[in-house]
Amino acid sequence: MGAVGMGYSPLFETNKGRGRVIYRPFAISLFVAIFFIWVYRLTHIPSKVEDGNIWVWLGMFGAELWFGLYWLLTQALRWNLVFRHTFKDTLSQRYEDKLPGVDIYVCTADPEIEPAMMVINTVLSVMAYDYPTHKLSVYLSDDGASDITFYALLEASNFAKHWLPFCKKFNVEPRSPAAYFNNIFSMAHQNNQYDDHTHNIELAAIKKLYDEMEKRIEDSTKMGEVPKEARLKHKGFSQWDSYSSKRDHDTILQIILDKKDPNNSKDIDGIVLPTLVYLAREKRPQHSHNFKAGAMNSLLRVSSSISNGKIILNVDCDMYSNNSESVRDALCFFMDEEKGHEIAFVQFPQNFENVTKNDLYGSSLITISQVCYIADGLGGPLYIGTGCFHRRDTLCGMKFNNGQNRINDWTKNENDQSLEENLEELEERSKVLASCTYEENTLWGKEMGLRYGCPVEDVITGLAIQSNGWKSVYYNPKRKAFLGVAPTTLHQTLVQHKRWSEGDFQILLSKYSPAWFAHGRISLGLQMGYSTYCLWASNSLATVYYSIIPSLCLLKGTSLFPKMSSPWFIPFAYVIIGETSYSLLEFLFSGGTIQGWWNDLRIWLYKRTSSYLFAFIDTILKLFGVSDSAFVITAKVAEEDVSKRYEKEIMEFGTSSPMFTILSTLALLNLFCFLGLLKDAMLREGSTLEAFEEMFLQTILCGFLVLINLPIYQGLFLRRDNGRLPSSLAIKSTALALSLIIFFRSLA
Repeated sequence: MGAVGMGYSPLFETNKGRGRVIYRPFAISLFVAIFFIWVYRLTHIPSKVEDGNIWVWLGMFGAELWFGLYWLLTQALRWNLVFRHTFKDTLSQRYEDKLPGVDIYVCTADPEIEPAMMVINTVLSVMAYDYPTHKLSVYLSDDGASDITFYALLEASNFAKHWLPFCKKFNVEPRSPAAYFNNIFSMAHQNNQYDDHTHNIELAAIKKLYDEMEKRIEDSTKMGEVPKEARLKHKGFSQWDSYSSKRDHDTILQIILDKKDPNNSKDIDGIVLPTLVYLAREKRPQHSHNFKAGAMNSLLRVSSSISNGKIILNVDCDMYSNNSESVRDALCFFMDEEKGHEIAFVQFPQNFENVTKNDLYGSSLITISQVCYIADGLGGPLYIGTGCFHRRDTLCGMKFNNGQNRINDWTKNENDQSLEENLEELEERSKVLASCTYEENTLWGKEMGLRYGCPVEDVITGLAIQSNGWKSVYYNPKRKAFLGVAPTTLHQTLVQHKRWSEGDFQILLSKYSPAWFAHGRISLGLQMGYSTYCLWASNSLATVYYSIIPSLCLLKGTSLFPKMSSPWFIPFAYVIIGETSYSLLEFLFSGGTIQGWWNDLRIWLYKRTSSYLFAFIDTILKLFGVSDSAFVITAKVAEEDVSKRYEKEIMEFGTSSPMFTILSTLALLNLFCFLGLLKDAMLREGSTLEAFEEMFLQTILCGFLVLINLPIYQGLFLRRDNGRLPSSLAIKSTALALSLIIFFRSLA
């Protein structure tokens, strides 16, 4: 039993969420009100002779039935909230000499969208973890096979010899050089000084080295080629001699830093640096490369040959480490003697450094990161593809066995395969593992590694792992573990969410659907939790209907909701006030602002009526073989004028897009309907108050849709900067909105 007994001291604790006693009765009361809304719809169906309004009414019932059932699914994520706290000091006291090797995967795919300087800042940040450096191995997967990225990594390996000692000496946070220098000089500017004289001297020296490195890399990027002297200096560039294109080349593998090379493996203080490896897996036009999932699986095999760390961390190239103790936080879960053996992965939230004060595009996903990812009480959160620590064995398909998964020696079998080989032999042997034909007639992508066949391979991989009996843990420390770059335009945001929702919807319709793939293997609550994400795209239909029909019915004087004086008004009012108040309080308690909540609500509407709608349509078309999915990488660098508008929280359109056409058409339709309502009210001969009472909820809904679309009206008609909506789109949207109104009014 070892430490599991009377002397057992846990490495982490789990606390149940506060407020459950209040929330659960509230949720039950809200569902009762939703039920009464359904009853109202079914008991007040218009007769068939009333101008065909029965179909409009049934459509409203269908939308409200969907909203209610989806809300019920989301309660699985909120019903049993738990929060974690780690004891890193206990971990160090008990296991400092027995810490496992950790392999870190950094993935990049396009050197133009993901610049080399951003990539190496992420690499340097994870190389500098507060962890024994001889037990860290960092792998850069470059699916763009860029020799400039390789050159940047070589430069970073030399800079690391100075950067890591500097971080250790001054306990630097964050350990991304760019982020640290930006933070430290901002503080110095605010305080007019930095008191530590020694620190100032060494800071100036390390900053000079960084600036020189940055200039060399940026110059190389602008020229589009690596300097000739650099090519001659390092043998690794010879691997590009047979290079045809980023979609047609041999495996390029270079172990840049390793303890086997005593002349190039230590920092300026004589401490061994982490192993550093560059990999561009083989690609051929006739072979599917399976996007990021294929890259991760190549890394799994190659790293097993070189370092074979028992723990794996994967991060996107724009998600730098913001907390040097994250590895130790994760190990508190894996190495806990009582519960650690059942944990497959530890997921940290996805946070961003460039989010504005009021989070203009809802990029931080505050309520999701604070609440909806937290499914620990149900068996654990989903795997989101970055900022996640894994057991190597679980990624390779191992099933959970309560008696056999306890690990007593976390360092056993690490590096055993490569001890007798020199670096060149090790590189050549490992290249085979990244060939494009290696996976043929194997279980890779099916039962081993990340699963293939879906744009969100991370989600189905996590689901498969949990279906094998494992649990996962969500950990959200006070100091954020990782910080990335959020989209700075509305179009980028909508495209990103289209890809996510499309992939999740494909999961629902695939063999990996949580409805049947995981049935009986994970809890019903966790199935419901997964389904909330898989049904994102399906939400579009009910939301679009609710955004159009009630407003159009205003113009015809057709009431779709009960009068204010009717008892049936109460459940509608209770749901609206209760859900709005709760969402606002939840947002504020999660660290947001009132304006941020309003922005988040706007983006919620925009996603459902554009991103999710296109995701739904594209997925259905794909089922019939009409279209195919393509992996879209979101741009990580914004133009200067775009950045300035973003910092001022001015919504960025700047292009003509089918998604913008839909958003603008819906916004104008509701504006015209609201103006038509005001005109009718002014010209009405009878009692305006009586008409208002009958149409109160429809008027409130239409007014809300007008108010929340103010940025679109500004982009269509008032703004003159380059971030406005194009004039052609304004004309097209106006014509479409008026056509819909004329068509609807012409119906009997």
